[in-house]
Amino acid sequence: MSVFSIILVTIIGYLLGAISFAVIIARSKGVDIFKEGSGNPGATNVKRILGNKWGHAVFTLDALKGFTATVLPLMVYGDDRLAIIGLIAAILGHSFSVFLKFRGGKGVATTIGGLLVLMCPVLLLGLVVWLIIFYTKKVVALASIFFAGSLPISAYFIYSTEDPRFYLGLVLALLIVVRHRSNITRMFSGNESKF
Repeated sequence: MSVFSIILVTIIGYLLGAISFAVIIARSKGVDIFKEGSGNPGATNVKRILGNKWGHAVFTLDALKGFTATVLPLMVYGDDRLAIIGLIAAILGHSFSVFLKFRGGKGVATTIGGLLVLMCPVLLLGLVVWLIIFYTKKVVALASIFFAGSLPISAYFIYSTEDPRFYLGLVLALLIVVRHRSNITRMFSGNESKF
């Protein structure tokens, strides 16, 4: 793993992540996603404003960003560590897009795309947790936070603390929870929207 490969994977991952399909699709429909609903440029807000079809499209495209940023380093270099770097870069690009003045979405769909490549069993358990919380509470943000919390726990039992995927689970959980801090504030005040 050379310095050049790290820099290249980071740049490609970040730029892939920085493409905001929520903003692109919303603008094509004459909507400023930052001024509608929660103001978040992500699949959930697009679904609220434009409907299921476009919300699902944004989710799929955002997941594809994470998948691509993760699978490319594996195909080119065959190195799990570079794949992890690519995924984290894509999530940071999605959350802090250079094209949106360093604004962005929460990164859950992008995370899911990358986990499909790197930690499929952890992803499946996380999705089960997400579904249970969502259908119990009807709050997407709460389900996403529990999904995030499940990642390092599942990785701990499936892999080991010596496996870099365990630490990836920790980093992803931290990133997702931090990105949901405004939702957490609204939940405590009872103002978070239910689906």
